[in-house]
Amino acid sequence: MKKERCASGVMGKDETMNTAKCSSLTIMVFLVAGISTFLLYSDIAPAQTQAVLSNKDCVKCHAGQVNDIEAAGGAHRSVSCSGCHTGHPPSVAKPIPLCGQCHLESKNDHYEMKMPGCLKCHTNPHRPLNISLKGAGKDACLICHGPESWMLNEYKSKHSALDCSKCHDVHRKIPQCTQCHQPHWDEMVATDCKKCHKAHMPQITDFSADMPSKDCGLCHKIPAGLLSATTSKHKNLACEGCHKLRHRFKPACQDCHKVPHPKGILVKFRECDMCHNNAHDLNNWPETATKEAAGEAPKKKEQKIL
Repeated sequence: MKKERCASGVMGKDETMNTAKCSSLTIMVFLVAGISTFLLYSDIAPAQTQAVLSNKDCVKCHAGQVNDIEAAGGAHRSVSCSGCHTGHPPSVAKPIPLCGQCHLESKNDHYEMKMPGCLKCHTNPHRPLNISLKGAGKDACLICHGPESWMLNEYKSKHSALDCSKCHDVHRKIPQCTQCHQPHWDEMVATDCKKCHKAHMPQITDFSADMPSKDCGLCHKIPAGLLSATTSKHKNLACEGCHKLRHRFKPACQDCHKVPHPKGILVKFRECDMCHNNAHDLNNWPETATKEAAGEAPKKKEQKIL
C-alpha cells in the first residue's frame, strides 16, 4: 500500500514521515537512469570522434620516416602512414604491421614466392627498394625473383652456377653482357646481345619475327656470304622466314617447295642437297650430281694400300 500511494502521490496524515523517503527514491531512479545513459554514450563517443592522424601529424615526431617515404618509398608513397600503422601507442600496443598484411605470398606453375624475413633485404620499409646485397646468396634473391629462378634451373648454363650478385652487384642493376663476354664482332654493343639471348637462359637463343637478316649475318657470316652471291630466289628472303621457330631450326625443303620433281628423280637423288648443294647457294651444282645426271658413273675413291 505504501508503495502504491507513494507512486500515486496520495499521502495519508500518518504517512508524513515517509514523504522524504518517497522523494529520495524518485531522485535515485532518475540518477540511475542518467548515469546509465552517460555510460552508454561515453563508450560510443570516443569511437565516433577519434581523430585519424595524417602524414602531417606523423612528421612532427617521425620526420625521418616520412622523409624516407617521400624520397624513396616506391609504391609505399601512395599509402598514408595510417594505411600501415593502424594506431598509435598507448591505444595500440603493436603499431608496426607485418609485411604479409599487404604483400601476400604468390605461387604459379613455375615458382613460389615465400617471405621468411623481408627485413633481411628490405632493411628500411620506408625505403623498400634500397636493398643491400652484401653477403646475399642466390637463394635469398630467388625468393622474390621466381621467374629468373625457374629459367636458371630449367635451362642450365654457366650462369646457373653463379651468385646473382656476381652480375647484379647493386639491386635492379642490369649489367652489360660485354663486361664478361667477348662480342661476336668488333662493332657489337651490349644491346645487340639481348636481341637473341636472355641472360637467365643464355643458351636458348631466340629472336623476333622482324629480326633483320644483316643481324643474323653478323654471327653467321658464311651463310650470309653465300646468300648475297646466289642468283636464286632465296637471296631475297629474310633469315627468320625459314628459321622462324627457333635458333638453329632447319626447315625441310618440302615445307615451301612441296615435291617439285618426278618420282624417278627422287629415287635416284633422295636428298635435295645432293643436287641443290646448299640452301644458301642453290645453283652451285655439285660435280657428282652433275655427272650422275649426265649418266656418268662417279669416280670411286682410290684406296690407299698401307
